[in-house]
Amino acid sequence: MMHRSGMPIMILFVSLLTCTISFSQNNSGRHTFSLGGDEFLLDGTPFRIISGELHPGRIPAEYWRHRIQMTKAMGCNTVSAYLFWNHHEAKEGIYDFRTGNRDISEFISIAEEEGMWVIIRPGPYVCAEWEFGGIPPYLLRTPEIKVRCLDPIYMKAAERYLSRLADVLRPHLITNGGPVLMIQIENEYGSYGNDRDYMAALKKIWESCDIDVPFFTGDGPTTYMLEAGTLPGCAVGLDSGSDEADFDLARKMNPGVPVFSSETYPGWLTHWGEDWARPDTASLLREVKFLMDTGKSFNLYVIHGGTNFGFTAGANSGGKGYEPDITSYDYDAPIDEQGRATPKYYALRRLIGSYLPKKAKMPPVPDPMPVMTLPEITLTPFTTVWDNLPAPIRSVQPEPFEAFGQDYGFMLYSTRLIGHKSGKLMVIDIHDYATVFLNGEFVGTLDRRLGINSIELPRTEVKDPLLEIFVEGMGRINFANAMIDRKGITDRVVLNGMTLMNWNVYGFPMDEPFVTGLKATGFQPDKPGVFFRGTFNVDDPADTFIDMANFIKGFVWINGNNLGRYWEIGPQQRLYCPASWLRKGENEVIVFDLRKTSGSTIRGFETMN
Repeated sequence: MMHRSGMPIMILFVSLLTCTISFSQNNSGRHTFSLGGDEFLLDGTPFRIISGELHPGRIPAEYWRHRIQMTKAMGCNTVSAYLFWNHHEAKEGIYDFRTGNRDISEFISIAEEEGMWVIIRPGPYVCAEWEFGGIPPYLLRTPEIKVRCLDPIYMKAAERYLSRLADVLRPHLITNGGPVLMIQIENEYGSYGNDRDYMAALKKIWESCDIDVPFFTGDGPTTYMLEAGTLPGCAVGLDSGSDEADFDLARKMNPGVPVFSSETYPGWLTHWGEDWARPDTASLLREVKFLMDTGKSFNLYVIHGGTNFGFTAGANSGGKGYEPDITSYDYDAPIDEQGRATPKYYALRRLIGSYLPKKAKMPPVPDPMPVMTLPEITLTPFTTVWDNLPAPIRSVQPEPFEAFGQDYGFMLYSTRLIGHKSGKLMVIDIHDYATVFLNGEFVGTLDRRLGINSIELPRTEVKDPLLEIFVEGMGRINFANAMIDRKGITDRVVLNGMTLMNWNVYGFPMDEPFVTGLKATGFQPDKPGVFFRGTFNVDDPADTFIDMANFIKGFVWINGNNLGRYWEIGPQQRLYCPASWLRKGENEVIVFDLRKTSGSTIRGFETMN
């Protein structure tokens, strides 16, 4: 069959055990997609979704087509995509669905051109190890805000976002001749709350915007999650559905609608300070074989992860406390961060391909994108945060970033010590990492991840010593019940039990205007908080990984593009730099490091490790 674009579509018609690929050259008009009693129906015929999850916000737009082609070549007929609310509404009331990797219409059109169906997972909350689970942090400027519920402030903002997004999605719905089959209502709500009225309100918003495709929910396969997170008339996604008992439970609790595995996990996430997550491939193949053998629909989460560029990496709050995510979202996925096929990819391709009729052939695996090495690039001190202080904001006690209208980056809290001049300094609470200075001298660090929120201040002969606490806001928590995660100093600062008052607060958003507007100083700094700069030449731009092993903790910008966070604790030491962010000829790199004061070198490698 043909889409309105005129490109051939691969449609999988399945019985219980087999898949048949059908190509037709006639355009028969619009297709239909509906929920049968136990199965999905495409044009009234049972249809099995074999989907691979991609996140357009984690992939340079120039590579969308390649990643979609890779997904198709592994045997998938559908692409599933989380959309991140805070990626499209970075500033309150200003929406971007058209530029760079925010152009969702273009992403869907490319999928259609490549003969793929599309599932949209738009939130408003998505989790996805993304900053604040996709919710825009400007909402945290309201002290009493509640999220993922019928809080009027939250719902007003969510409805505004969903309404704007609906305008983008509507032309691409299968009901309008496009490839979008289904839309998810929220995400894994049964893990968080039990207000089904909230879920129903979100569905009603979509319907009021003339979104008329089927809806689904996604929850873990437990009784309480399915009871709290599902909605009547919506397909049931299981995160994950790995055996028949999972599906039996969902069918028993939600009869009359299809059940599918909305997140089958080929890989897993990694936090700073951990070893790389490397899930067992043999277990994955057994799970996918079960899904194929029993004719079930499923979505591989993720088939390709991409990268948490800039400040987009989130954090978890499990049994270990605060657990920030690394910059890479490689996820040990079948398609790695740079878009290459892994052994896991070929194993899945062989398995899925074994269910096709003998004469059916999968598309060839696309060639990998070009890569390159970079010789040593010398970076020298360029300026410091201390030489680029903005106008101070007076505050009786410290307040978080959001109280000052700042969402990301760093904030400096400064005060003169009156009364106690030394002893135990305690920050209640530090979100998330800080360097502490007394009279310009580095004293030590505070680290929420390790539960370190106090430090000993040494004695000084200065009458009223200057205390400076330079705080980095790392990823906001993206899952479970600790999601109200404001950044900076969220409570008091005490010295030997005395509350410290009267602060000067300086904001460093570290966005492109701030970084490009830095004033050079031209001298060797001796106080940490230094920007380094260097240049390098490229003849033919290609992907590379910037090795930061000679630096400690900070961020990297290439030609003004923020590659993300590095940290010596690992496991990640190299940051992915796509070719699309490089230019032929001279390129500029800027590094901000929290701890280093002397220059060093970086290199570019072809691979992450």
